[in-house]
Parts: sequence; structure tokens; C-alpha cells
Amino acid sequence: MLLVGMKLFGGIATGSAALIADAVNSIGDVASAIAVRGALSVAQLEEDDDHPYGHTKAESIAGLCVALLVAFSAGLFALETAKRFGGELKVPGMLAGVLAAVCAVVKETIYRYTNRVSKRLDSSALRAAAWDHRSDAWASAGVAISLLAAPYMGKWAPYVDPMAAVCVCIMLVVTGIRIFSSTARELMDQQASDDIVDRVRELSSTVDGVQDVEKLRVRKSGLEYFIEIHVEVEGHITVAEGHRIGHHVKDHLLIQMPRVRDVHVHIEPHEE
Repeated sequence: MLLVGMKLFGGIATGSAALIADAVNSIGDVASAIAVRGALSVAQLEEDDDHPYGHTKAESIAGLCVALLVAFSAGLFALETAKRFGGELKVPGMLAGVLAAVCAVVKETIYRYTNRVSKRLDSSALRAAAWDHRSDAWASAGVAISLLAAPYMGKWAPYVDPMAAVCVCIMLVVTGIRIFSSTARELMDQQASDDIVDRVRELSSTVDGVQDVEKLRVRKSGLEYFIEIHVEVEGHITVAEGHRIGHHVKDHLLIQMPRVRDVHVHIEPHEE
């Protein structure tokens, strides 16, 4: 909210469209942060009769909304800024460039913190928010350089500000599309990363009685994982013994991988 106030004040006081564009994006940041916070609270709710798999996808939905909000707001402001080329243009004051530089430093700091947390939790919503902050930092830095250099660019000076604003918006649209694509794949239950799958396979293979892992599906839902695994056991053992091995596989995975929400184990007879 502080960044929104700074950018709006500077943009209106100096007449800088680029700084106002940056402020519009920061307003989107505030809204997306509230949405992500609410979604993470919903995602932690336990399963119920209507949601037997829990509410973890709320986190991914929030990431999707952030991406759409970033792209839509940036595209809309780019169109409005482009209309200014047909009117009278002026060179913003140096204050706009200084404010943009301060905002770039603050945004980069927020990005580094949020990105570190998103990696620790493997959260798509926080990852989307982090990259939104990074794009803001780049945008603010570009605006700062452009506005500080504008007074020394002669006849091109009046065009620097709206061109910087349009470039910022285009970059934000591309960022929004990239985040949307990444989060959409998660909502479509794409197979988890190779590192996660390989770890599940390795842990399962160490359980006493497991001869091999035949089929393995791991999907990410919010901050947690759901596993479907087919393990091979000796074909001559009893059903009760096979059932016991299956439970050992499930318990072992739940203990060794705390972010696994549930494991479905299917027993297959092992053939040489």
C-alpha cells in the first residue's frame, strides 16, 4: 500500500504515465496478496464429505487469478497509454525517476524474500507472487533509468515516459502468461517433477518385501502431493502379507515425505 501511494503521488504530481502504470500494477499486487493469503487458509482445511481430497487446489486457483490479474491490468493500461501518443506529451520531473528507483529496490527485496519462501514450500501461488514482484522491480528500474535520462534526450524526451509505460505493460503481460501456463499445468494434474518421482520410487523400493515399482503417478495439489503407486511383491505370499507390505510402503512415504497428503498402493505379483 505504501508503494501504491508513492507511485500514484509521484505519477500524478509529475505527470508520468510510466509511474502511474507501475502504481496500477502495485494495486494488483495488494489484491493478489490478499487473494493468496485467503487461498492458503482455505487450502489448509481438512477434507469433508464434499471435498474428499481436501481443499489444496485453492492455492493453485489463487496463483491462476494472480496471473490473470497481472496480464489484464497491464494490457488495459498499455492501451490507455498508447492513446497518449496522439496528444500533447511532456517530460516528467526528476522526482518520478527517483521514486521509481526507490520502488525498484524495495520490490527486489520483497521478491528475494517471497521467492525464498516459495521454494521452501514449493507454492505455485507464492511463486507467482514472487515473480510478480521481480517483474515490478525490473519495471521500476527501467522506468527510473528512462525518466532520469529523459531530460537529456532532446526532441525524444517527451516520448520516453509513454514508451517506458508501454514496455512495462508488455513485460507484465508476458509474465502473467508465463505464470498462468505454469499454474494451469498444476491444475491439470501434471506429473510431479522428476526429483519428487525419483525420490518416491527410491523410498518405496527400500521397503522390505517390495521387489519392484511397476507404475507410479505423483500429482501436486497446492502445497501437497498425492501418490498412486503399483508395487510388485512375491506372487506366492498371502493376501494379508501383501496388504501389510502395501501399508508399510504408505507409512514409509508419509513419514519420509511430510508434504505427501495421501498414498494409494496397489499390489502386483512380481515376475522375473
